Amino acid sequence: MTLQAAEDTAFSHAAAEQDKPAGISTGMTFLMAAAAGLICANIYYAQPLAGPIAASIGLPAEATGLIVTLTQIGYGLGLLFVVPLGDLVENRRLILAMMVLVTLALLAAAVSSTPSPFLAASLMIGLGSVAVQMIVPFAASLAPEESRGRVVGNVVSGLMLGIMLARPVSSFIAQFSSWHTVFYISAAVMVVLAVVLAVKLPTRRPETSLNYISLLGSMGSLVLTQPILRRRAAYQFCQFASFSLFWTVTPLLLAGPAFGLSQAGIALFALAGVAGAIASPIAGRLADRDLSRPATALGIAALVAGYLITYIAPEGSMLALGLLTLAAILIDFGVSTTLVISQRAIYSFSASLRSRLNGLFMATFFVGGALGSAIGAWAYATGGWSLASAIGIGLPIVAFLYFLTEKRVKA
Repeated sequence: MTLQAAEDTAFSHAAAEQDKPAGISTGMTFLMAAAAGLICANIYYAQPLAGPIAASIGLPAEATGLIVTLTQIGYGLGLLFVVPLGDLVENRRLILAMMVLVTLALLAAAVSSTPSPFLAASLMIGLGSVAVQMIVPFAASLAPEESRGRVVGNVVSGLMLGIMLARPVSSFIAQFSSWHTVFYISAAVMVVLAVVLAVKLPTRRPETSLNYISLLGSMGSLVLTQPILRRRAAYQFCQFASFSLFWTVTPLLLAGPAFGLSQAGIALFALAGVAGAIASPIAGRLADRDLSRPATALGIAALVAGYLITYIAPEGSMLALGLLTLAAILIDFGVSTTLVISQRAIYSFSASLRSRLNGLFMATFFVGGALGSAIGAWAYATGGWSLASAIGIGLPIVAFLYFLTEKRVKA
């Protein structure tokens, strides 16, 4: 039996009430997808506004990166230390508690006029936004096995739309108002969303005899004993590193002398990349049809193809701009595809493990993204698009070579 088949049958002996749920309605799937996108967007609103925010609050130019970095640190801490609570605490209550935290943090950021309060708020925005990584496994737990991939794909499509739309939306709002307005609006959206989720989400009480310390301690054991988790996390580490590198470098390339695009033009370019989010529901359906392996290969190949087509036309030409836009769509498509396939695979484990598995998986995913952003900025400053894109190509190639080592295993 292939590793893919093992993924689909792992932990089939888990409790029936957890692994054979009654189902999830179309309306609930849409609500959870919208919630995933709106909450995840909070992590990215400040990225295009870091310069104006730093100038407004008196943060030195050399420390501007802290605005984004602290949000990412908060999110990473939440993935490791808060998301696993989904295997211990009633899920709706936990999600709503984190939404209260992120709402208060957004309001604190909106009213800040000095560096320390704003940076503290940035850290808490990241921490509270991990509610999104409680919603995705919650949706998977509500879905029956035969349609779990479709449900996860639909919810992840909302998450990816949130990631891709956050930056152009915040740029657009700030252009006509101020960066403070971005945070006020997002806080208001979180209040409305929390009320809706409080009314609509069902309760889900995990069954476990572990306490919090034991729960965290078990995560190390999961890494050591679950090869599917390690493999899928490695694929996503490489791919999200490449994805983050691309979206770190392309605004610099497009604003440079070769293309000379304005911030509005760069925002439109980012909007074009949103088309790649259509991969999520497609990938979920492929996983439900036992096609996870070819879909994984397709997703990895899409990233390589996306980078390669940028070499076809001379830099700065209209054709080069069109190909770069197509590359953005392909790269987003590839990452969305393998993300859904990978999450569907790890959600095939017992429902009692899903929050811990998701925390570990997404933490690895997130570290890859942070590394890709850092390497991308360095590579572009050192060797321009040629060096940055070469690294961007190399990362998914590493993932593909590892993918080729999948062995036949016993179920």
